[in-house]
Amino acid sequence: MPEKTKKETAEAESPEAVLARTNAADLFHAAQQLDNVAIKTQLIESPYFSEISGNTVYLKPENLQKTGSFKLRGAYNKISQLSEEERKKGVITASAGNHAQGVAFAAKRLGIHAVICMPATTPILKVEATRAYGAEVVLAGDTFDDASAKSVELQKEKGYVYIHPFNDIGVILGQGTVAKEIIDDCKDIDAILVPIGGGGFASGVGFATKLLNPHVKVIGVEPAGAACMTEAFNKHKIVTLPSVDTVADGCAVKTAGTLTYAFCQKYLDEIVTVSEMEIMSALLSLIEKHKLVAEGAGVLSLAALPKLKMKGKKVAAILSGGNIDISTISALIDKALVARGRVFCFAVQLPDKPGQLLHVSQILADENANVIKLDHDQTMVTDSFKKVRLTVTCETHDETHIQKIIAALTKGGFTVERVY
Repeated sequence: MPEKTKKETAEAESPEAVLARTNAADLFHAAQQLDNVAIKTQLIESPYFSEISGNTVYLKPENLQKTGSFKLRGAYNKISQLSEEERKKGVITASAGNHAQGVAFAAKRLGIHAVICMPATTPILKVEATRAYGAEVVLAGDTFDDASAKSVELQKEKGYVYIHPFNDIGVILGQGTVAKEIIDDCKDIDAILVPIGGGGFASGVGFATKLLNPHVKVIGVEPAGAACMTEAFNKHKIVTLPSVDTVADGCAVKTAGTLTYAFCQKYLDEIVTVSEMEIMSALLSLIEKHKLVAEGAGVLSLAALPKLKMKGKKVAAILSGGNIDISTISALIDKALVARGRVFCFAVQLPDKPGQLLHVSQILADENANVIKLDHDQTMVTDSFKKVRLTVTCETHDETHIQKIIAALTKGGFTVERVY
């Protein structure tokens, strides 16, 4: 069969047909392609996450992978299997994050020209990281949709091979090698938790897991603010969310893939959704307890651990990626500290006379609250020239500690306004 006809046949193939023909040989071939390319990240047992979930938890740290994410697995597997004719054409994709770096890495390693379309609003660090792998970066528009439209335009104009971030069997199989490594390292694992964005990672992990050990549960995890696969499962068809809003930007996908929907339907046992605060809390715990940094999407599996119905089982939680900029991680940590009652900000009105600030300070000292910020502002009080507004931010232990401080201040004659 001529190459063109093969390609046309593949493009016309239904998700069900792809599902039916994909087998163990495909998975093992993907693992072979990635041998000496991807890092075989080692499982890390976590006493902390084990305790809060009631299971023995192992972390699969793909945040320590080359390019900082699992994404290079799928990109490399797909690109490595292109024909010579396709390689000469070069590859193109649209991405503002991990897929961009995965495609750029794979293309450089294989000596193929890569074009990555990214929104013009993409942080410069991510743009430069992608260029550092030798890819040509095209900045287009303000959103991912703008960049995606530009990539399709260029693909048609230049004849590049399009590398889809999730809705492609070559990409799916590459991602599935993560599950193979988990099962190779822990033969008696009972469950694997995997993040869901467009569904490529969950598809690969689900397929590989059920192929190697059908008794292992595969649980997908989505942010509640971008739960496109959950919505598709509920409606029994692919739907497009009206909007997405989540700190897990790597999973902020409005529409699941046609192929990934079919794979997830067949191979996932369950999907759990997690809130923004649960994601931020999981990130803080990972940093504090394991000294590891991950992005929002990277800790979705950790956020789902306390919600598991199973107890006393061996569970692998995949940390999908660690590409997060300093300003973002700082903001997420601050919000998580507030949510846990570790930071408390309040305001009180004081008579404008000597000794009042000392009075408040003494109460805080007696309650073991460490002041980290203080603002003494007379202009904020409009109903009296004889009062000032004092806003204090302090480090606290938890919500119980905060309530003790509020009670002590109230007893001291102050009316407390909680800011956060």
